[in-house]
Amino acid sequence: MGGLRCVDGSFLTVTPVACTDSVGVPYEVTLELRRDGTPYGTVGERCGWLLARLARGVAEARSGRGAAARWPDPDDRFPDEEPDSELFVFRYRTRSSVVGGGELRCQLRTIPLWVPRAGRPGQWRLTRRAFVEAWGTGGVGMRAVLTSGELAEFVSGLVDEAEGCLGGRGLARNPVEDLPRNPVEGAGTGETR
Repeated sequence: MGGLRCVDGSFLTVTPVACTDSVGVPYEVTLELRRDGTPYGTVGERCGWLLARLARGVAEARSGRGAAARWPDPDDRFPDEEPDSELFVFRYRTRSSVVGGGELRCQLRTIPLWVPRAGRPGQWRLTRRAFVEAWGTGGVGMRAVLTSGELAEFVSGLVDEAEGCLGGRGLARNPVEDLPRNPVEGAGTGETR
């Protein structure tokens, strides 16, 4: 169960819950949100492989791969190099694709900070932070501001827990890779009738 301390002092808990197929085999995860222990929303149906991809991307950016290397501080390195971009948005959707029931999003923001220097003029320093925002069914929002290291820890924890929900099968790079096959003859084999 991953969690974040938000800027208003509340605590957002994010728990992966297994999605199962018609025979009860877990194949992906959805995220359950709680605010200070109270149910807050359910988002991100079948989002585990996106979380796994994000965890790899943040780890690669922090190590200085690609365009992220231009940021001297590893805590400013994120996988997307657009100035103010979105890393993910998970929403609750009904079968008819109506949105409601919560949202969890992560946006990157570039923030200028004034750094005073003794005996010399100060200078501006750019930092990057991930703004993780959650919205519950009641319309009240929560926000946590994270460095790339904090985001990496949060997302990696969610991926580890999601893999536990899936019985240690792991999250595939592609949502259809390595899925357990339905034991019914003909199902998933390409045979037609």
